[in-house]
Amino acid sequence: MTKRSKEFSLSEVQKGELQQMVRSRTISKRESQRAGIILDYATGLSKSEISRKVQLHRSRVIDWIERFKDKGISGLEELPGRGRPEEYSAAQKQRIVDRVCRKPPKGLGRWSVRTLASDLKMDKDKVHRVLEEHDLHPHRLRTFNFSPDPRFGEKLLEVVGLYMAPPENAVVLCVDEKTGIQALDRTQPLLPLRAGKPQAWSNEYVRHGTRTMLAALEVQTGKVTAWINKTRKTEDFIVFMNKVVQAYRGQRLCVVLDNLNTHNGIPAAQWLEDHPKVSFHYTPTHASWVNLIECFFSVLTKQALQHSVHHSVKDLEKFLKDYITLYNQRCGPFTWTKGPKKLKRIIQLTEKFQKENMYTY
Repeated sequence: MTKRSKEFSLSEVQKGELQQMVRSRTISKRESQRAGIILDYATGLSKSEISRKVQLHRSRVIDWIERFKDKGISGLEELPGRGRPEEYSAAQKQRIVDRVCRKPPKGLGRWSVRTLASDLKMDKDKVHRVLEEHDLHPHRLRTFNFSPDPRFGEKLLEVVGLYMAPPENAVVLCVDEKTGIQALDRTQPLLPLRAGKPQAWSNEYVRHGTRTMLAALEVQTGKVTAWINKTRKTEDFIVFMNKVVQAYRGQRLCVVLDNLNTHNGIPAAQWLEDHPKVSFHYTPTHASWVNLIECFFSVLTKQALQHSVHHSVKDLEKFLKDYITLYNQRCGPFTWTKGPKKLKRIIQLTEKFQKENMYTY
């Protein structure tokens, strides 16, 4: 037992109450933060580390730890101050929180501070302060997608296992296609970057056609093998895989793929039989985030495609080839960062969603 654990420890009841405060949406953000400070301190983080983590002065962190030692959970409550008294009661705040977490009236897609204040017949500035206090942001939107794959957990762990502990004498490759890369040209010359003014281009553009990039990312090094083509048919996939095998001549390859029909059809199965040193490992359905090649495609889009102009598809092809050459000169390994606890949570949530919604093939 460490010196810290002798001096400071939490009972199971206290730990449960603090964890509930951290997850709660009905208490203020500051109270939730204080509960997190105590939990972090109990796990062994120093006061300075906690201060940096929550972006709070070290003296304030020490303050809340000492108050908790003296008074327990009640010590984390806001003390009455000398400033302006609270304008809204706890019941009024709860009313704001409950309303903003529900659907807005017909004709509105989301709440704004003004529409919420009008609906509740309250002052908009006060409503805004309550929303900030509870860390509620009705204008923000995040996307998610649960996989209907009945073998979700099995496939997820198989692929992640390749990333975390690749087989000896084997290369792990992530393969996919980026389709519909447009050769876009602007109708007027670009205006260059200047002090105080960003680079600018015309809103009008001309389409010169599209290309598809078939790419294989080597996870251990970040190196990319790519082929620029007009289509992404099954025969294109087979041609590309032949190029990949040629690039890694004689080596054992573990290839991570999605469930596109061009990847797991009869021609792909026949190709695998002819190449015993290659194995295919499929990601769960509707879980493209598992394939690390998507990270490379994101980098490609942000670094190369978003601000580029191409006068023809040939110009686009040359641009993409030059980018891959430059990228491979400075690339680094791709590291999987979601640990066992996170993966377990993802699998549990997915299985729960599948069960509740009866998602099956």
